Amino acid sequence: MSDPIEKNDLTTQDQDDTLTGETPETEPLTIDAQTGAGDDDLVIDTETVATGDDVVVEAVPAVAARTRGSREVRQPRAPRGPVQYAVIKTGGKQYRVSVGDSIAVERLPSEAGNDITLDEVLLIGGDGTTKIGAPVVEGASVSARVDTHFRGEKLVIFKYKAKKRYRRRTGHRQEQTRLTITGISG
Repeated sequence: MSDPIEKNDLTTQDQDDTLTGETPETEPLTIDAQTGAGDDDLVIDTETVATGDDVVVEAVPAVAARTRGSREVRQPRAPRGPVQYAVIKTGGKQYRVSVGDSIAVERLPSEAGNDITLDEVLLIGGDGTTKIGAPVVEGASVSARVDTHFRGEKLVIFKYKAKKRYRRRTGHRQEQTRLTITGISG
């Protein structure tokens, strides 16, 4: 079968439509200018007719989202273009971040809810140009908000010497800070 939908996934209504070759009738969807302005998930792939402040979309069954069982199969989003990103260094590790990302880093000496600035920016890119530092990009910084302080997963340290009856088991949990990136400048 070339169709990715399995035979068992079809409902009886879908099977009847498949056997008869008919397509279900759909009514046009009307969207006013205010509804469509803030809706990021709105994708118009069919013919659109503009009438004043409203947009009328003729729904085509072949393009409309199909359902599989009780859930809807979503169409993939079109790429939105390049997103600015930076490579920062903190706690001896490097992280690739962009605005809105949430990352866990080694514990930082700042209270939860405070804004901090990370000055060790190794690279800035994604907007058509790339700035590479030697070792850091001059004048570049990444601003972040401290969300919480927490402890990471437990690491088990097991020491063992063969044939000597020597076994030692200890554990360790690293202190960490969760950051949300709020801006990249430079």
